[in-house]
Amino acid sequence: MGAEGTSPTPSGPPAVRLIGVSKRYGEVQACASVDLDLHRGRVHGILGENGAGKSTLMKILIGLVLPDAGTIEIDGAPVRLASPQDAAGHGIAMVHQHFSLVDQLRVWENVALGEAGALRQGDIRARVGELSERYGLQVDPDATVGSLPVGIQQRVEIIKCLRRDPSILIFDEPTSVLTPAESAQLFDTLRQVVVAEDRAVALVSHRLDEILRVTDEVTVMRRGRVVDHTGTGSTDAASLATAMVGRGVSLRSERVARSAADRGADRGGDRVAGVGPAADDPEPAARAAGPDVLHLDRVTVRDATGLPVLDRIDLRVRPGEIVGVAGVEGNGQRPLADVLSSLLGTDDGEVRVAGVPVTTGSAGAMAAAGVAVVPEDRHDSGIVAELSVAENLWLVDIERVAPAGIVDRRAMRQRAAELVAEFEIDCPDLDVPLFSLSGGNQQRVVLARELSSNPAVLVAAQPTRGLDVGAIEYVTDRIRQAAEAGLGVLLISSEIDEILDLASRIVVISDGRIVGELAGHEADRARIGRLMAGERA
Repeated sequence: MGAEGTSPTPSGPPAVRLIGVSKRYGEVQACASVDLDLHRGRVHGILGENGAGKSTLMKILIGLVLPDAGTIEIDGAPVRLASPQDAAGHGIAMVHQHFSLVDQLRVWENVALGEAGALRQGDIRARVGELSERYGLQVDPDATVGSLPVGIQQRVEIIKCLRRDPSILIFDEPTSVLTPAESAQLFDTLRQVVVAEDRAVALVSHRLDEILRVTDEVTVMRRGRVVDHTGTGSTDAASLATAMVGRGVSLRSERVARSAADRGADRGGDRVAGVGPAADDPEPAARAAGPDVLHLDRVTVRDATGLPVLDRIDLRVRPGEIVGVAGVEGNGQRPLADVLSSLLGTDDGEVRVAGVPVTTGSAGAMAAAGVAVVPEDRHDSGIVAELSVAENLWLVDIERVAPAGIVDRRAMRQRAAELVAEFEIDCPDLDVPLFSLSGGNQQRVVLARELSSNPAVLVAAQPTRGLDVGAIEYVTDRIRQAAEAGLGVLLISSEIDEILDLASRIVVISDGRIVGELAGHEADRARIGRLMAGERA
């Protein structure tokens, strides 16, 4: 990649040149006089906080959004991209952060959507298989998309884009729901194609390590403007994070590395502790005292075919501890969170909250028992994007502002204003629709709502997925503070560093079963990785 100096020096006009591109939505300046060049044979990283203008800029390039000002050139010639069809005609395609898939259709049907002429099912299925193999994105072409885990759906989105064989590729957060191994294989293969076939790639990502590993050059945006542009080989994560946020940021990877150095890396191996106190410090034991606030006792859930997606899960969370559930995406994490969200009933076993059995699959039962949930996909089950910020803050506890069955909007706004201030939610007004906020601020709304209900336990499923470094820092600190205040936290994450950063105790799930448990101060990446692959403890 760029850091390794393997890409050719650009020659001739850029494949894409954006000159002075601007876009305003009401009072919000999404993009302000942005200049950007994409060269063939190179990967150009585009970084910025949620809401910095990255996605708007890419939507302009794909023809989904018309700019207010500026010029777009393709191979040196000015063009007008008024629609995705215009962009496709110039060889431009995009893998979207939020999927453009139809849940009711099969994988191959989604891949073929939008294509003209007669569809040859055999040819399309064969092409899906070829791309799956080539890019390490295994997927069943006959699976119904709505039945697939979100990580597999992302693979379908990528294959859908690659099938059209574009010469200019835009990836908008393409690996936010892929495993590290899948991400590495995707970009290793993509890099070979970029150089061999002279394609131009724009990679929008919040993952600094990904940008540093994959790209040749980096453009950093903040509040709609370009604030930095540099060769990847001449920068580092800390410098990029500072440019993104405008201040120094505590990076998760650095915290984990420091923890490893402080607690035994000098003894050999890749030993890593959680951010919590060391094993001989009495603080974790003092906080994680008393009876379990959450106990899943031999919980089993079967799918429509009778196969277990959760198989005799035995899991306990005590007050004041963060229990991390690590695992490769699609090994039971979503069903586990759904059971604790009252979205899924169990076939066997029992769930107890603070020692009291709770009926599973009964709407509102878990919330009433004291279980707060940050879902893995806030757009799917965490928010109603068209409702206002204030309304979203009271979605799960509307009785508190509607004691007589009629919403007291004054009371709702007053309490919402307190939460907006407490959780530092950046919004122009309490009545703006939630979709107008950045992803990081939407996640703050979810976190504020769930923590304000005075729960006994917080279930945080992939809580920092798709967030930038500043938002990750904030959400991580809030979860840690909640545990320090005595809340039991169940952290479900496919990010090993997130687990190592936060968890005082770690369980690993594989194929719907708990296959191992480690104390945070005893955990290491190699051991967790082997357990994630299915090895028994």
